[in-house]
Amino acid sequence: MKKVAIVNYEMGNIDSVARAVEECGAIAVVTDVAGDFAEASSIILPGVGAFSEGMRNLREKGLDEILGKQVLNEKIPLLGICLGMQLLADKGFEGGETAGLGWISGQVERLKPDSPDTKIPHVGWNDVDFFKHSLIFEGIPSGENFYFVHSYHMVCRGDDNVIATTPYCGGFTSAVCKENVFGVQFHPEKSQRFGLKLISNFLGL
Repeated sequence: MKKVAIVNYEMGNIDSVARAVEECGAIAVVTDVAGDFAEASSIILPGVGAFSEGMRNLREKGLDEILGKQVLNEKIPLLGICLGMQLLADKGFEGGETAGLGWISGQVERLKPDSPDTKIPHVGWNDVDFFKHSLIFEGIPSGENFYFVHSYHMVCRGDDNVIATTPYCGGFTSAVCKENVFGVQFHPEKSQRFGLKLISNFLGL
């Protein structure tokens, strides 16, 4: 049975991610210990909250270096969820300009309403339209709804790493991929059948 390391950096929604992983047939290990990441077949970086606080917590625990070794050097697949996806960027502005992990080229900016009726934060179900094929979307139709809760979004430098978009606030990047690094702005663990399918696809990489 596969062992999945879920990054424990005190930024929310860890329990629901662990339950979803176990529902997909893997062992979920919520951890900040280097040895657990070394033994894992895949890693999930969840998160809810501000970019600046998330990066501060990762750095204070030395998790940025631990994750860098496993993901960039050992090529262990990583899935960033919500804030976890945003932290993959070069920098973010929530809570003050802060350097991110720098694994996906771009920055994280506040959503800008494109009409007087557009609400921020973006909360609820919305379409995820595939920009290009990705193994994490195998068996999931383009345009399916996933659950979002966020006020910021990743703005990538170019389209090379964009694999899905969502039509809100004029459209934003809702999923990214670069080699073994994946990120989704929505919450697959709260997105019912297709959310679990996405997690299952990721665990199968």
